[in-house]
Amino acid sequence: MHKVTYNDQASQSAADKPRRGIYILPNLFTTAALFAGFYAIVQAMNDRFEYAAVAIFVAMVLDGLDGRIARLTNTQSDFGAEYDSLSDMVSFGAAPALVMYEWALQDLGKLGWVAAFIYCAGAALRLARFNTNIEVVDKRYFQGLPSPAAAALVAGMVWVGLDNGFEGNELRWYGAVLTIFAGLSMVSNVLFWSGKSINLRKSVPFIVLLALVLAFALISSYPPGILFGLFLAYAISGYVVAVSRWRKRRLHRQGASATDDDQADDDNPDAPLEGTSSDPGSKP
Repeated sequence: MHKVTYNDQASQSAADKPRRGIYILPNLFTTAALFAGFYAIVQAMNDRFEYAAVAIFVAMVLDGLDGRIARLTNTQSDFGAEYDSLSDMVSFGAAPALVMYEWALQDLGKLGWVAAFIYCAGAALRLARFNTNIEVVDKRYFQGLPSPAAAALVAGMVWVGLDNGFEGNELRWYGAVLTIFAGLSMVSNVLFWSGKSINLRKSVPFIVLLALVLAFALISSYPPGILFGLFLAYAISGYVVAVSRWRKRRLHRQGASATDDDQADDDNPDAPLEGTSSDPGSKP
């Protein structure tokens, strides 16, 4: 009779333990997004800014696919999440900052690279905060402008400027303002709609499909301007909603304060009215 030894038990335990591996499919899309970001940097160094801007938009599309593919194929992993964050830092942090700097901001001297660094640091802080708050935030909203949207905002301005025949130094001040705005928006507490509440498996009316077809047709008619306009509207929408909520809260507090005052008057009916006195000999 064979006696089971400690080594046999250890070997069997090691065999039963699932091996840690790397899922190819979602990480393949992440690698493609990383390559697109790196390609954008290289093209910016070679003064081919239109290719660089388009590459950032391609990276954004690939970044949106890797997570959905991982969820659909049940291939999520901690490695994939960390790899995706590092890829995002290159594609949506370093690449847009360097593209904008090479195209327009370098003519501003120190202010130019400071603006580019504010954007780059904002992207890094945005990704770090997202990874640490992923389990506690409302899934319907992003806290701060998402880094892909910020990158599309910066790359979109470069693309629109080139398509309309502008040189980078002609739009350097606009570029600096937009770059700083995008960087600070990423680390703000402003909430932006995430779109995660949309159920892609749920049936929708035919008009929704028709609207999507028209949207694609509209974008294809003038990609630089339409894409830049869409992401600019998205970036502003968070602030519009924040101001609207602030006004509602203010009106609610004022209404509550007025209600409390009326309640206090009702509780003290003997209190003199405004413009009168409790002294019978006094005049109103």
